Amino acid sequence: MRGDAPGLLLAALGVAAALGVHAAVPAVPKLTAAVVLGMAAAHLPGLRPVVRGIARPGLSTAGKRLMRIGIVLLGLKLSLDDVLGLGWATVAMVLGVVAATFAGTLWLGRRLGLPGDQPLLVATGYSICGASAIGAVSQAAGSEEEDVAASVALVTLCGTLAIAVLPLLQQPLGLGEVEFGRWVGASVHDVGQVVATAQTGGAGALREAVLVKLMRVVLLAPLVAGVAVAVRRNLRVAGAGAGGGGAGGVAGVAGNPVKTGSRPPIVPLFVAGFLAMIVLRTTGVLPERALGLAGDTQELLLAAALFGLGSAVHLPTMARTGGRIALLGLGSWVVVAGVSYAGVLITT
Repeated sequence: MRGDAPGLLLAALGVAAALGVHAAVPAVPKLTAAVVLGMAAAHLPGLRPVVRGIARPGLSTAGKRLMRIGIVLLGLKLSLDDVLGLGWATVAMVLGVVAATFAGTLWLGRRLGLPGDQPLLVATGYSICGASAIGAVSQAAGSEEEDVAASVALVTLCGTLAIAVLPLLQQPLGLGEVEFGRWVGASVHDVGQVVATAQTGGAGALREAVLVKLMRVVLLAPLVAGVAVAVRRNLRVAGAGAGGGGAGGVAGVAGNPVKTGSRPPIVPLFVAGFLAMIVLRTTGVLPERALGLAGDTQELLLAAALFGLGSAVHLPTMARTGGRIALLGLGSWVVVAGVSYAGVLITT
């Protein structure tokens, strides 16, 4: 924890700065400011050595663990009655968006010849919940650190751009408050980015966006479980092949050789915590004051997490990666935005 202290302190300062930006310019959401400030810190000459050096462990902790705690607390904003109130049509729409985005991105990534698990990880980030989903699936798949870093950078950058782009499209696309919120919830990557984007459309848009987005987050559990089962199955096949004297690689989850490593729980702990918070909220035992405090805490945690994620975006590295991963990001963005927009029009 001592090694995390400098980075966590920098994240806290970033949150304070984001709050200051929002107070000075209320039109700029706090979470949007946190992401931009994190990216700025990673590229400013004076702060760059600190961000890459002594502060890196704590910033990584903020981007991963604080985000997961924030997601757990987001469960307190959702009850089972809320989910049922959305209706089966919206549930079907969310399932369709996730399936189409995941399959389409995975297919396109393979066709573009991207290395390692990048197609799998980018597909997961776009279809479920951004960097958090990438982290969970990368652990289940045993992905290489380089693939994880490139995928997180791409998804974080595109999700950050969505915060600025989607609100500009609300009026041209003729979306009301409810429709805009559902479109944002179905198409934007990270939970924090959804909140930052949807709040520009009003309280109703924010509520709908959070509900739809959290339904996508719930789907992380079966997706990670499926990846973990596939990896374990392939490891058994590889072991049997080795025992029988067979040669050659065994295809992994994303069409690459299976990598050995530790096997995390099939259902991530933060997803289980999120589901538990939904159940707790549904019981009605928590007073409004406690829910309000949890909401404020969750917003601060998400701001710190987004600052940490923003600081992980290294634009020169992404530029050197070439146009293929950028093309994958653009193609996946078109798929998720287009499919979710059509779904919203059909179901509302």
